[in-house]
Amino acid sequence: MINGNWTFLEKLIFRFAFILLSLFMLFFNNGTLPFLFFLFKFQNGVLHQFIPWLGKNVFHLPYAITVFTNGSGDTTYDYLILFCVVFISVMATIVWSAVDRKSINYNRLYYWLTVGVRFYVGLMLINYGLVKVIQLQFPAPSLGRLLTTYGESSPMGLAWTFLGFSKGYNLFMGIAELAAGLLLFRRTVTIGAMITLMTTANVMAVNYFYDVPVKIVSTALVFMCLFLLAPNFVRLFNFFFKGTPTQLRSIAAPVFNKSWKGIVKYSLKYVLIAYMLIGNGIHVFTYTKLYGASAPKSPLYGIYEVSEFVKNNKTLKEDDLDKTRWKMLLLEGIESGAIKDGNNLEYAKISTDTNNKLIKFVFTNDPNQTHQLHYQKKGKQLLLTGKLYDDSLYIRLNKKRFELTDRKLNWINEYPYNR
Repeated sequence: MINGNWTFLEKLIFRFAFILLSLFMLFFNNGTLPFLFFLFKFQNGVLHQFIPWLGKNVFHLPYAITVFTNGSGDTTYDYLILFCVVFISVMATIVWSAVDRKSINYNRLYYWLTVGVRFYVGLMLINYGLVKVIQLQFPAPSLGRLLTTYGESSPMGLAWTFLGFSKGYNLFMGIAELAAGLLLFRRTVTIGAMITLMTTANVMAVNYFYDVPVKIVSTALVFMCLFLLAPNFVRLFNFFFKGTPTQLRSIAAPVFNKSWKGIVKYSLKYVLIAYMLIGNGIHVFTYTKLYGASAPKSPLYGIYEVSEFVKNNKTLKEDDLDKTRWKMLLLEGIESGAIKDGNNLEYAKISTDTNNKLIKFVFTNDPNQTHQLHYQKKGKQLLLTGKLYDDSLYIRLNKKRFELTDRKLNWINEYPYNR
């Protein structure tokens, strides 16, 4: 392929791949090229009308499509778009093959398609890599998550907790995905595609086997890496499995008859790379201060178990039928926390005034009223006193520890510490 005359089968496969990959990158952009926002806004406006109609009148779905692409990239809406992309690709390939009988190869189109795929995969993984390096995609387990049992976790929740536990593993994953930057340069495409193939295959496996709803895009990334490696499959096989010396096949860049065209090409390339790296870098570092590991925490951060709960001078036991007895108090963000009473975990706006030694509560079902309790902190013990609604409270709490967060890295282990 690449040079000389292509066979009929090679041309047929290329036509289909060109249309399929081009349409996929357009309709499943996944935030890779955010400066095309206005185009995607118009595109989504049309698709949000057409796809529900298609589902109702062509596929006769038993339900109306009202959910579009969101945190899940595997919605019914997304699968119908994928169907349309594949269907259009097949039809367009047939028409293209019938009309174009004279072309001996598509070297120039092949080059530009590889450029598009390289930048699509490279920039997307750089985005994902950045949010992993600063532990934004997989944050450390929240206090509420620490109270959730394994059995109560969804498969995706379990994966997020496992991956988010370790800063070091987040950094490792982030660096592996940032290596996709090698795809942005023609001379390092092959090594970049090999590293990225391993990375995306692992992501795809996690998405499949832990029910993470990004299966469509992650699968496409694996196939795109294989597409970039395709010209060197035989050479790589001979090198790794037969020990045969080889030279990698590279894709020749088109030669421009005017020098300014080449200048424009490289200028656009590096402006795009700079825009994506700087823009996304600012974006993720801003978000990590708001939502990630650097987000401000409560001065009393932690989970506190109630050891004594006195309401209106009456001590309530843990097995008391009075459901207003607290079991735990979660103090997480500057203005976020939760109260566990019975089996319910009620999140609320909870803030701490360290100057006046007050904890202020604003409950979701009563957002216009602020309640406050005085606190005293004695080591791991927290004492709360005051009135909540019309009830006088005295609460003694002890800070809860967790094996998961307390256990640190140990280079020497005489026995496996598996709890």
